[in-house]
Amino acid sequence: MLFANNLTKTFGGRDLFGGVSIVIGDGEHVGLVGPNGAGKTTLLRLIAGEDEATGGSVGHRGGSLGYLKQEADFNPENTLVQEMWTAFPDVLAINARLAEVANMLETGEGDVEQLVDEQTELYERFDMLDGYGIDARISRVLDGLRFKADEKDKLCDDFSGGWRMRIALAKILVRRPDHVLLDEPTNHLDKAARDWLAEELSRYPGTLLIVTHDEEFMDRVAKRIIEVGSGKLESYTGNFTEYKRQKAARAEQQRMAAERQQRELERQQRFIERFRAKATKARQVKSREKALEKVEKIEQPEEISKAHFNIVSHGRVELEVLSIRSLSHDFDEGPVLLDVDLTVERGQKVVLIGPNGSGKSTLLRIAAGQVKPVEGDIQWAERARPGYYEQHQDEALDPSRTVLEEVQVSANGAPDERLRGVLGRFLFRGDDVFKPVRVLSGGERSRVALAKFLIQPTNVLLLDEPTNHLDHATRAELIDALKEYEGTIICASHDPAILESVATHVYEVRNGECRQVAVRDQPEQAETKRERKAAKAKSA
Repeated sequence: MLFANNLTKTFGGRDLFGGVSIVIGDGEHVGLVGPNGAGKTTLLRLIAGEDEATGGSVGHRGGSLGYLKQEADFNPENTLVQEMWTAFPDVLAINARLAEVANMLETGEGDVEQLVDEQTELYERFDMLDGYGIDARISRVLDGLRFKADEKDKLCDDFSGGWRMRIALAKILVRRPDHVLLDEPTNHLDKAARDWLAEELSRYPGTLLIVTHDEEFMDRVAKRIIEVGSGKLESYTGNFTEYKRQKAARAEQQRMAAERQQRELERQQRFIERFRAKATKARQVKSREKALEKVEKIEQPEEISKAHFNIVSHGRVELEVLSIRSLSHDFDEGPVLLDVDLTVERGQKVVLIGPNGSGKSTLLRIAAGQVKPVEGDIQWAERARPGYYEQHQDEALDPSRTVLEEVQVSANGAPDERLRGVLGRFLFRGDDVFKPVRVLSGGERSRVALAKFLIQPTNVLLLDEPTNHLDHATRAELIDALKEYEGTIICASHDPAILESVATHVYEVRNGECRQVAVRDQPEQAETKRERKAAKAKSA
């Protein structure tokens, strides 16, 4: 069981939770939702015992607990399989002692009869802990999360960021604890791995508490939703779709009740004003005044604050924005891109898809000038002004700076008044701009990183998983802004909404190749059409 009893928590100078209580029963699958900064990650940390409550009690009772954080946790010197085995310390200890006993028997040390008895007992305990089945469990989970067979002996430190998060997730899944806390488990998963994980968790016999912005994933796994916001926890039965329906219905009921109450209060107030000076009505007036003083006012439903993105393309670029020819690149473990050709034209919104580790991020980093390729030619248009948003850009923020100071670094001397206006659109209002970065949630740090990025003058956006860590409302606003953006976009993403709403051209990066798999209609500017005709006429 997971629980919070009269929980209060003050964080970053404000009350995240004000005397909240909740119980999640054994075997329940619960989704935790709410805007960035509402306290979702903090609640997980409190339950896991990694943070202390200001008041009340919080935690779990009965059974073991597994916690997936937003930062990967592993021994970089372990191989992948060795790291999986660290999820079974009791079995590892038995293995180690079995090796010692076997060595003692071989060398004739100690009492042979006692050693044989101990060895028999150790084998029985090993069997009881399913020691013989652990390798099969590890293989099944690693296969499901799309690790390759030849990567099982690879050092954990040699995996990229997204794969490192899969290692942390795999350790929990092979261990199969009674209670599992998952903070953004799908952020670094491609579709195949995400589908496998949804199926795996939907059949999980233990208790699940999951934070994710992936609505489809939440629909498949969660049977109950807890909403975090305004210092409160509200419970809804059903999956995420049902939660949205119930929330809208509750809001409508609250709005109608508030309006009915307001009409009644106004009616009573008119009676009081009309008969205040009339002696025969004095007792009734006094009674109604006292009644009004005791009324607990029903508030109108709270409007959810949304970030508002206005992404401006600075300066018109030539028709052919980017030309990549015969591009190849490799790392120590082998080639990642082989003889890649890619042409991007003005106004196109190119989305790169493919499994983790296929080379999408590498291709973006090469285009951004962050990595020098082994072979190939990269040509940007003369008037192109590309800006690059890294997948882990929020991790590069300086925790000692305030939000305003961090954005000033990229602002080219823009006045603070303008910067505070920009930050206001990213939901950092008033004194929020003076918060240190170290106290921000993962989603809030992502908003700061986006603000830093978007304040720079660009006409080409290079984006690596830009919607990771964003809450539902902020993600929707960003996707709408990218859809309306008049410049050129090259984006690596697993987000289905970006593929469906933003992409005009989709390329799959796999096995070293970059292959176009879809082209969608886009409104073509008249000037672009004329340029095409002129180019054809010139070539003729």
